[in-house]
This record gives sequence, C-alpha cells and structure tokens, in this order.
Amino acid sequence: MSSTNRTVVVTGIGATTPLGGDAASTWEGLIAGRSGVKPLEQEWAADQAVKIAAPVAVEPTEVIPRPQARRLDRSAQFALVAAKEAWADAGFEAKAGEDPNIDPDRLGAVIASGIGGVTTLLDQYDVLKEKGVRRVSPHTVPMLMPNSPSANVGLAVGARAGVHTPVSACASGAEAIGYAIEMIRTGRADVVVAGGTEAAIHPLPIAAFGNMMAMSKNNDDPQGASRPYDTARDGFVLGEGAGVVVLESAEHAAKRGARVYAEAVGQGVSADAHDIVQPEPEGRGISHALQNLLDRNDLDPAEIVHVNAHATSTPAGDIAELKALRKVFGDDADHFAVSATKSMTGHLLGGAGGVETVATVLALYHRVAPPTINVENLDPEAEANADVVRGEARKLPVEGRIAALNDSFGFGGHNVVLAFRTI
Repeated sequence: MSSTNRTVVVTGIGATTPLGGDAASTWEGLIAGRSGVKPLEQEWAADQAVKIAAPVAVEPTEVIPRPQARRLDRSAQFALVAAKEAWADAGFEAKAGEDPNIDPDRLGAVIASGIGGVTTLLDQYDVLKEKGVRRVSPHTVPMLMPNSPSANVGLAVGARAGVHTPVSACASGAEAIGYAIEMIRTGRADVVVAGGTEAAIHPLPIAAFGNMMAMSKNNDDPQGASRPYDTARDGFVLGEGAGVVVLESAEHAAKRGARVYAEAVGQGVSADAHDIVQPEPEGRGISHALQNLLDRNDLDPAEIVHVNAHATSTPAGDIAELKALRKVFGDDADHFAVSATKSMTGHLLGGAGGVETVATVLALYHRVAPPTINVENLDPEAEANADVVRGEARKLPVEGRIAALNDSFGFGGHNVVLAFRTI
C-alpha cells in the first residue's frame, strides 16, 4: 500500500501524433491498426542510411497561431497542442485564476522531453555559421531549453504549484506522469497537466541513431518497418508528437462534477546500472520497477488485463521486457493482452510515455486493446512469455474493475511503469 491515500484520476487527455492531430483520431488510428510511418521527403534524407520516420499527421501551425509558433521549438508546439486539448477535455474553460474551478496555486505542470529543443539548437547553429552572429534569433535560448515545453504549458494554463521537466531519455514522458501523480498524492497540487513531447526528426539525430544501429533501415517498406516481436525486427522508427493528460485528485474532480477516464494508481521506478544504451538482457531492472509498483501501490495483479509495452522493435529490448513481466507476475501474465503501439506511431522518445499513457487510459475506458501490427513471424521468446495482441484490436473484459500497465524505458537504464485502473 502507498503511504498516501489521495486517489488520483485522469480527467482530460490530449495528443498530436503520427496518427492524428488529437486524441480521438490517434485512438481511431491505433484501433484500426494504421501505421504513421512514411518516407522522409526532405532533401537531406538522400544522404541518410535511414530514410523513414513517423511525422505528426497535423502540423502544429494549423492549431497554434503562427506568431506564437515562431517563438516555440517544435517540441513545445506539440506539447501546447496536446495540453490545450487535454485542458479543454477536462472541462476547464479558461486558465487557472480565470476559471473558478481551479486555483492556480493548486495547479502544476510536468511536461518531459528526452532531447528538448534539438531542432532549434541545430538550425540556429547553421544560421550562425552561414549568416553570422546578428542573424541568430533572440528567442533561441527560451526555445532550445528542455524545460521550454513545460514552461509554456504552465503559462498557458496558469500553473503556480510547480512546473517541472524530467529528462530520462525514452522514459521521460512516463516519469513526468509519475511525478505528477506524486504531486497530487502528497498534497502539493489538486490538478497537474502532465505528459511528454519530442521533435527530433532532423538529419543529426537520424544519422546518429542510424550509425549506432538502433533504427530500422527497412526503407523500402516504411509502414512495415516498425515490427515489435517479429523475428525480422531491426530497430525502431523515429516518431514525433506529444501526449498529455490532466491528473486530478478524486475529491477535486468529484466536487466539480468532472468526467473521469480512469484512476491513476501509481508508478514503479528503477535503474538498470548496466549500460548507457543496452538494456539489461534478462530484464532485472524492469523487474525491479514492476515490483516497486506493486510494493508501493494498492494494485492486485489479478486486476491487470492489459499492458501497453515499451517494445520499440529492437532485438534485445523487446524480449527483456516480456521476461520481466513473466518473472514478476508469473502465471498472471498469461492474462495480459500486450500491445506494442510503437508499431504504428514509431518511437517518440521522450514523448512516448505521454502518448502511450493516453492509449492505455483509452484502452481501459473503451475496454479494448489496440493491436500490434507487422508481426508476421512472432519471435518464439515473445510467444513463450506473453500474449501479444496481433492483427486486430481485442476486447477487454466488460465487467468488473480492470487495470493496465504502461511501460517506458530509456537510454541510461531508466525504467518507469505506470498503472491505471477503471473506476
């Protein structure tokens, strides 16, 4: 049991992803098993070994006024789009201080990014080299700093209880949501806007990931390139976008009559202490995070029916995660419907935990698990350790209280597991 007793719930969701410009269209794409991966059309892609990625389906400048967008890195643009959707979806009609339902001193924002304003940094360095000092934008520093997405979301909603930016590679978005849960549990805030964002489709990150053999080079079949658990998987596909949720104490949500998607049960965290980029092959660090989740929270393993897996489509990482689930949950893992949504969205790095939290919450709310696409030949080790949802979406139990996990792991050995439950 947790040492705190404030129940935390999800009252708003927002997303902008390779599958859609909002949460609803993203969810529709996930359930339909649609891939957002495309060939890179930029001129610089001709020199790259990796020529595919998963860009957002709707450009943020279609939502954010262009004068404002010019002062924001792409990662902050995504965060703002998703946060504004989540804020409105939660039923707030104005920023804190203007909406009587929320006190700005009881509102927080926690938005993570694994890389931050990399496109601004690299683009402005090109300006410096090619056009000189005077042409560098005066907005460069506020745009490139990793806390820019969180700061801008905090400004948009009027958050004064704290604005934070966890940076833990591909676990960043999940860590942000876990931190937000604790802010509410411990009484620091009543409402927190939390999630993750990333915008790293740029020649340098593409070249770097490609050269370290982390990304798929299946350029001839973009939509089939991200293939978690398949024997032919050869690395992840880089995606971009953001996922944001509004978390709220159950008491605060009930007082204002808010619609509740799910309970945010809590988090489990650990570190591998193994390697800067390679996962611990037997999943020991992941196992510790899962056990930490069970030890610190009121969660019955028998309630768990769904796992949104980290599953990036790398040969080592996919199996280590499933081994950890089997080690901690034993025979209970036989009842987990495991979905790898990165097969459709690509890997959003620091934004992954945010987008996949939105998917996990909606899976519980609608009681259906998205499919894992592109699994033509299931890895025998995956088959031995998990029930992977393949081909079509799968209905989850329609009666009783059910729970789901969202796993996120990052370079550096960061492990974060989030748990959600129906109300």
